[in-house]
Amino acid sequence: MNIDIIFKIAAVGLLTAIVNQILKKSDKDEIATLVTLTGLVIVLLLVIDMLTDLFSALQTVFGLY
Repeated sequence: MNIDIIFKIAAVGLLTAIVNQILKKSDKDEIATLVTLTGLVIVLLLVIDMLTDLFSALQTVFGLY
């Protein structure tokens, strides 16, 4: 397993949390929510990409079509 993906997820989470706090202090709660949702979508796309790699590896191991 590649450890880079863990660092990418942590970086997106940290950046999202910092921007979220800055926006909430500036009374821009709606934009803070959108930033949080955007960060969540980015992480979900990374995880879905990992899952597709896992399923294709399982298909090759078990010889499934």
